[in-house]
Amino acid sequence: MSNQLTRRLALLDDDAHRSLLSQGLRGIERETLRVAPNGQLARTPHPVELGSALTNPQITTDYAEALLEFITPAEHDIGLALHRLDAIHRFAYTKLGQEMLWSSSMPGELPPDEEIDIGWYGTSNIGMLKHVYRRGLALRYGKAMQCIAGIHYNYSLPEQLWQLILANDGIPQERRNALRDFQSESYIATIRNFRRYSWLLMYLFGASPALTTSFLRGRAHALETLSGDTSYLPYATSLRMSDLGYQNDAQSGLRPHENSLESYVTSLMDAVNRPYAPYQAIGTKRDGEWIQLSTNVLQIENEYYSTIRPKRVIRTGERPVQALCNRGVQYIEVRCLDVDPFEPIGIAVETGRFLDAFLLFCALDESPLISAAEGQIHARNFARTVKEGRRPDLTLTREGAEVPLKQWADELLERIRPLARLLDAEHNESGVHEASLAQQKAKVADPSKTPSARVLEEVRKLGSAAAFGLQQSALHAAYFRESPLMPAEDAAFAEMAAASLAEQAIVERQDTGSFDDFVAAYNSSTLCGNQ
Repeated sequence: MSNQLTRRLALLDDDAHRSLLSQGLRGIERETLRVAPNGQLARTPHPVELGSALTNPQITTDYAEALLEFITPAEHDIGLALHRLDAIHRFAYTKLGQEMLWSSSMPGELPPDEEIDIGWYGTSNIGMLKHVYRRGLALRYGKAMQCIAGIHYNYSLPEQLWQLILANDGIPQERRNALRDFQSESYIATIRNFRRYSWLLMYLFGASPALTTSFLRGRAHALETLSGDTSYLPYATSLRMSDLGYQNDAQSGLRPHENSLESYVTSLMDAVNRPYAPYQAIGTKRDGEWIQLSTNVLQIENEYYSTIRPKRVIRTGERPVQALCNRGVQYIEVRCLDVDPFEPIGIAVETGRFLDAFLLFCALDESPLISAAEGQIHARNFARTVKEGRRPDLTLTREGAEVPLKQWADELLERIRPLARLLDAEHNESGVHEASLAQQKAKVADPSKTPSARVLEEVRKLGSAAAFGLQQSALHAAYFRESPLMPAEDAAFAEMAAASLAEQAIVERQDTGSFDDFVAAYNSSTLCGNQ
């Protein structure tokens, strides 16, 4: 254990400070496709009873019109966030008619691209900006990619904890006023450690070893054939996170520097402002209609498909990068988790408990700067794990040597154990974090216990990835429909939906200026310091 980690653990294990660990916040974003009873993609608009996809804070859409996104409020305990996620699912099911929510990250059989509708957010300038951005994504990546679903895990530690560590680390007095900068640097350091160790999450929680062959849209690949409609890799953990998922040529060389917030922001904004010849050849308009927001490498900074992001809650009219520049990092968003098809809400509470210990470890441990060469090694370890993580003889690169994945995973879990114990001591619970750690150790010892192995076993039995997705979706639909919300909770969701529709109407009524001017103003507001 590093000296820094030992020191910080002792500090937080003090009775006077341990309560800080329960003051951080957790939130979940779960994406899920609406499908017809036969598993085909729903062609219906976003149900109006769910409210406005533009303004409802808990129920919106991601890229495709049929790709719902459920967003929990931030809670001090992941159990509370998942309880809220469960309630959102139950409410949604009362408004879906015969449709169901798809249980897997990778979609089932998809129609031709022209039959996949892009998310619609109304006629306001901001609503059209969101829609045109998605038109650009369709041009750049194809619409099939817009039907992939995942779980995003939002995580923060309280400012008081960073304040305590800042003082305890012996930072000179003149710098102690720079809490915002120290907090930002600490979250960026957390992200560097995440880069080092996130391959472990793909081994433990990857759940997409197979996909429906039609998803590939004729792209070259090295997958094996399982059946007429299903392709797979025998040892894969997450094809969603492989080069068959969120990838394209323009982004292939984009590696934002995470050695400082400044370098991260600078590299992202370079990509937002740097023209890309193939996109220039397409242009921003076709027959007078907007088809993408710009012809640059990225239309907006959120187009960068990272496994983790530094985040800050944005204000009205503010861009994410401006929020980071002006007020620093507030939390991190983990984006590499597959939907767990064996869980009705897509994630188990044990997964959340382990993530809390894992991310606390990443936050407290030493985190040296990462060179370009080291960054390539971390990316290669991640890529190996998503494509062959369960291969018995798989090795990863650590400090210039090849180490068996299982050995490194076991060592890493033991390094995380003191964090799990610390969280259990504060939560006054009977070892739930350490129990989750034991579940993960069992997966390392026996790869057949991993979600990816369990999925592949079920897909083999049924002979089809789509058939497995439909089976799980039907099971989960029955689960939610059999036990609806209590009337008061249902009414609260309905009220939120109605308020969001009213809010969208106000936005549309109050809009001034042309959409062309709005896009120009948005594209020009890319420099830090713009308020």
